Amino acid sequence: MSENTTEVTEVEETFETDESGVAYTSESAAGADTPARPATIAPAAATGRRKEAVARVRIVPGTGNFRINGRTMDSYFPNKLHQQVVNEPFAALQLEGRFDVIARIHGGGITGQAGALRLGIARCLNEIDLETNRATLKKAGLLTRDSRVIERKKAGLKKARKAPQFSKR
Repeated sequence: MSENTTEVTEVEETFETDESGVAYTSESAAGADTPARPATIAPAAATGRRKEAVARVRIVPGTGNFRINGRTMDSYFPNKLHQQVVNEPFAALQLEGRFDVIARIHGGGITGQAGALRLGIARCLNEIDLETNRATLKKAGLLTRDSRVIERKKAGLKKARKAPQFSKR
């Protein structure tokens, strides 16, 4: 187990040799554990659903413009919370302003439509580059469909669980 330390003056790295004479360094190169791959920019299409809302989404490389049923995002979702929900997949992957979104949404209410659009965008980004994007989107919970829907009304009740007022006499 003899260890020899050799210094290279040009690069200024220290190399150590093991008993077989193979030189190695104890420091890893910068970015060696995660290869620097540029994000893939390509068009994609997917469908997102939440409650009764269905969003058919297409994303194409662009400047970050949204066209939702022919309207801009600010006019379709005036509430900032809904805009934040829609932008979540881009924020998770740090791709804000790199894609244009064209969406057709119908059914449900405004919150359900925002959730459906978010799922559709996340599925599009997942389709573009599975290796790079899937783990991040999955960890953020953006690829999971929210399966909660309205409970059906039961016979003899006023709503799904609300019973008529009880009178003892």
